[in-house]
Amino acid sequence: METTATAAGYGPVQDYLFSLKARGLKFGVDRMRVFAGALGHPERRYPVIHVAGTNGKGSVAALLDAILHAAGWRTGLYTSPHLVRLGERVQVDRRLLGEAEIVAYVDELRPVADRRELFAADDYPSFFEFMTAMAFLQFARCAVDVAVVEVGLGGRLDATNVVVPEVAAITSIGLDHCDMLGDRIEQIAAEKAGIIKPGRPVVLGRMPAAAEAVIRGVAGERRAPVTTVREVFGDDLARYPETNLEGDYQRWNAATAVLVARQLPPRWGLTDAVVARGLQHADWPGRWQRLAIGGRPVILDASHNPEGAEVLAANLAALTAATGRRPVVMTGALGESRARPLLEVIARHAREIHLAVPRQERACSHDALERCLPPGYGGPVRRATVAGAFPGPDRCAIGAPGDTVVVTGSIYLIGEVLERIEPHRGAGEGRLQDF
Repeated sequence: METTATAAGYGPVQDYLFSLKARGLKFGVDRMRVFAGALGHPERRYPVIHVAGTNGKGSVAALLDAILHAAGWRTGLYTSPHLVRLGERVQVDRRLLGEAEIVAYVDELRPVADRRELFAADDYPSFFEFMTAMAFLQFARCAVDVAVVEVGLGGRLDATNVVVPEVAAITSIGLDHCDMLGDRIEQIAAEKAGIIKPGRPVVLGRMPAAAEAVIRGVAGERRAPVTTVREVFGDDLARYPETNLEGDYQRWNAATAVLVARQLPPRWGLTDAVVARGLQHADWPGRWQRLAIGGRPVILDASHNPEGAEVLAANLAALTAATGRRPVVMTGALGESRARPLLEVIARHAREIHLAVPRQERACSHDALERCLPPGYGGPVRRATVAGAFPGPDRCAIGAPGDTVVVTGSIYLIGEVLERIEPHRGAGEGRLQDF
């Protein structure tokens, strides 16, 4: 349990981390390499699996963590962003980094970041670099057997790219973060391929042929052997491994995780039985997550970009077929380029749409969301808030008896709903969420 003293110290630490986040994104690995070097390169003290991708990288990371844990290994898991609490980003054996630990790490890291012989004032480590350093240190000090590290954004210039992994995985390639990564599939693929290291195997999930060609080119230059889910499992979904995470796309992610496990040497003990057991015990909230709230079925599903919208379309169609009734959908998004394809899908499948604005600066307003609705939609459209839709832990105020409510879109919207319906998670740290 966190003490009162810790709680008092955590507020200023949150403020400090927020001040770093407010300075914006910083790309490039040189600064992180210096930061890690000043800390004694903790990321070199354990094997790493590095996971990039437009969609699915968090799910694949969680599936790999579950597989490795099923084999008896002590695991570190680094993901971003968090849903509710900052400590979700850094987990050892799925125990979240606590507030007292975050305070201690900031106290340790801040004097290093303040060293002018290492970092100029205009080249100060970023919020994400601080979190990455915390993860590397926590995994080293907890003596993990292996760490699964998710790329924050892109790959080539991401702070996590200081690691030299046992295996790299690239889960998918789609158009997202185009202002930073490029507006062509080939450009985005090249950025993701930046995590490939010389001689280290790489596993590819399902992706467009043009993206795969780019990645194979980079892998060839670096003499990194490539394995793809299509080569091994083909296009018949029935051949893909099953997991407790719902949705066809999670079987694609499970296949990616299985192939990563197969790249590890026999000493890891990742037999087919162990891998299958791990796939059935993965924990990754907010991805077609089914709940019952106030006696009403509620599904939480982050679907925040065009590629994710395609998957959402299949899931909503299957849901309608299974229930015989169109769902009530609550949604919000960051940016009209994401909101438009999302709402086009939702409008084809929803009986009623509730538009919400996540607590993020980049979030679409109600007006912007309404502009993104296709003109032919004839169902009710309502402006909503998370507090109004979920006024208590066991209350859902939208929809009618017999409806299934789907909350989809921004992962930040999903986090706000989880904060309302699962108060044991603690107060949300939304201002530290974006990136």
